[in-house]
Amino acid sequence: MTTSPTTALVLSGGGARAAYQVGVLKAVSELLPRRTHNPFPIICGTSAGAINALAIAGRPGYLRLRIRKLESVWSNVRAEDIYRTDILGVAKNTSRLLLSLMHSGYSKKRSIALLDNSPLRELLQQLVRFRYIDEAIASGELLAVSTTAMDYGNGRSVTFFQGNHDSWQRSRRMGIRSGLSIDHLMASSAIPTIFPATAIDKSYYGDGAVRQLKPLSPALRLGADKLFIVGVSDNPVHIDAAKVAAHPPSVAQMISQLLNSAFIDSIESDLETLQSINRMAREMPEQTKANNRRYVDYVCISPSAPINEIAQQYVDELPLSLRIFLRAIGATEKGGGTSAASYLLFEPGFCRELLSLGYRDALQQEEKILSFFQS
Repeated sequence: MTTSPTTALVLSGGGARAAYQVGVLKAVSELLPRRTHNPFPIICGTSAGAINALAIAGRPGYLRLRIRKLESVWSNVRAEDIYRTDILGVAKNTSRLLLSLMHSGYSKKRSIALLDNSPLRELLQQLVRFRYIDEAIASGELLAVSTTAMDYGNGRSVTFFQGNHDSWQRSRRMGIRSGLSIDHLMASSAIPTIFPATAIDKSYYGDGAVRQLKPLSPALRLGADKLFIVGVSDNPVHIDAAKVAAHPPSVAQMISQLLNSAFIDSIESDLETLQSINRMAREMPEQTKANNRRYVDYVCISPSAPINEIAQQYVDELPLSLRIFLRAIGATEKGGGTSAASYLLFEPGFCRELLSLGYRDALQQEEKILSFFQS
């Protein structure tokens, strides 16, 4: 007797870049039958991708209606909806960061960060209905939903999940069964030094992308046989391998590479591993396949245009306080600096552009997407 494969939605992190994911999912919702409720029994997200993941899981109704709500939020979001943007607030947080560098005891009194993201908590209260996640799992509509954060105490990548599965533990990563809450989302999206750490069960957590070496692993651990992955990395065709730096890197360029290594590199590396396993799975006789050496069908949609160049067009939309800070570190200049700004560019012009890009990119792969869901 054969059983239908279980499909998981995997959404990576990337701050404001996560608007791209909603554009992709809008196209998917329009390609699938109108009355589709939820084609993803397993939903996994990290950082800003976790917000999108739980917004989908924590809302009843047809998929099109769920995505329409997300699209409305991302189309109208402003930086002030995510973090405090007043000059006084940014200046205070900056001074606290500097004080913590000179006196280690200062940071023990409070979570230190450049920006205060308390407005995000209010937005999440309106966006995610955690009670419905319980109902969806009880009814069988959802098998599991997860979000990943990084434990500052031991450096582990911790996946908090809700569903009827056992916890797991591997080197530097573990899964903990838990009732998800706003604190889990705040922790998963807390970019180090930019947003403050969040306390959960006597530990402090930050952005889940930082130590997530195997971003596809939670979905597979939770029982997925197929993966629908939406990333936020620039398409590799835009990388100029022969480009030579004309001057030493600015602070913004260094920050950009650190953020890219957290949000982009790990998922690309894990996809390469999955491709290698799939090649072996095709060649191995069925009776000799070891555990976790099964073929895993997947589709990965990622931006077809360089996001840092798109960010360059909209960086002036940011509040004055952020523009002053970003200009000081070189994050408003061409040549890689704006990549850092793109993670904080929660403004309508930029987010709508990414929504449109994601929508177009997904429609260009219509045949592949339909084949994925029909197989």
